[in-house]
Amino acid sequence: MQHPARFQHLPDYAFPRLRALLDGHAPGGAPIPMAIGEPTHPWPAFVAETLAANAHLYGKYPPNEGTEELRAACAGWLARRFGVSLDPERAILPLNGTREGLFMACLALCPEQKGGQRPAVLLPNPFYQAYAAAALAAGAEPVYVNATPETGHLPDFAALPRETLDRAAVVYLCSPANPQGAVASRRYWAGLLALAEKHDFRIFADECYSEIWRSAPPPGALEAVRDAGADPERVLAFHSLSKRSSLAGLRSGFCAGGPKAVAALLRLRSYGGAPNPLPAQAAAAACWRDEAHVVVNRKLYADKYALADAILGNLPGYAAPEAGFFLWLRVGDGEAAALRLWREAGVRALPGAYLSRPTPQGDPGAAYLRVALAAPADQARRGLEAIARVLSGEGGA
Repeated sequence: MQHPARFQHLPDYAFPRLRALLDGHAPGGAPIPMAIGEPTHPWPAFVAETLAANAHLYGKYPPNEGTEELRAACAGWLARRFGVSLDPERAILPLNGTREGLFMACLALCPEQKGGQRPAVLLPNPFYQAYAAAALAAGAEPVYVNATPETGHLPDFAALPRETLDRAAVVYLCSPANPQGAVASRRYWAGLLALAEKHDFRIFADECYSEIWRSAPPPGALEAVRDAGADPERVLAFHSLSKRSSLAGLRSGFCAGGPKAVAALLRLRSYGGAPNPLPAQAAAAACWRDEAHVVVNRKLYADKYALADAILGNLPGYAAPEAGFFLWLRVGDGEAAALRLWREAGVRALPGAYLSRPTPQGDPGAAYLRVALAAPADQARRGLEAIARVLSGEGGA
């Protein structure tokens, strides 16, 4: 029986690849998980209380468009955080985790053709793997745009050939970037928005790490739309409670942007999506209304930034991230370094090549390791000390 050809060139997902690399080898110490971005900080105490208070609603189908309470809470947070005013009825759509939205938005909004040609979907490289699968599912060509130290670890979309930009229907951008922690400045967002206007494409802004930052809150794509007086249909911004509130298991996020784009996504999601249960939506609304727990969460990450600076600061290839909770370590050969860390110290880190694709300009992830600072501080310290010990004297140029 045949399988769809459009997905045959997708590599195995990052974590099955990691298991294949490491699990045939004994760890060199008590395992220290630093590969997956799964926060372990305490989530807000009121979440369990809210879920319990609304448990009777598990027997009801939730609305595809989300509850009025949740949409209003999301709109209120956007106003406080980014200074943008959006209609919660038409410009905001709650999601069952942002991966669902980032994938389905491409299906809903990428046209079958652009200018009589197969459309292109431009992706940062390395990138969150759902972007590539979404492009292929929509029948588009994924175009991998390397994000390297020379480009500030953000893709230089403007440097692409004009014919590629003219075929572009969608651009994905993650800021703060996963895995590098780079932050798109207001100038960067403004430039990308101007490029979108010139070449007529949409921007899907993955801002799931926007609340974990070191010195200043990262600007957002919706601010750029406001400041430029641009067409709001150009941008969909995606936000999540997984990182902001350490609630990966709640599977709760939302997207916000142009009402027509939101309506198109809702139309498709009504057929193929899975809205969150009503108790989960009530808990999510409470989280978006509360900022105190986010401040506490951010302080825990700040402490681990400081640990990383102190322990790895002299390691060749170390660069302090601006935001997010990943270290992007240049080690020469990411797979070899990951295997060595596992066999000698029990540290489980992710080779950068599992998040990137080879291009004619090279594979921008191959020389790197992604190390998650998601564990509690004592475990993170042990992991960082082991990394320093094993990789000392090793590392890329």
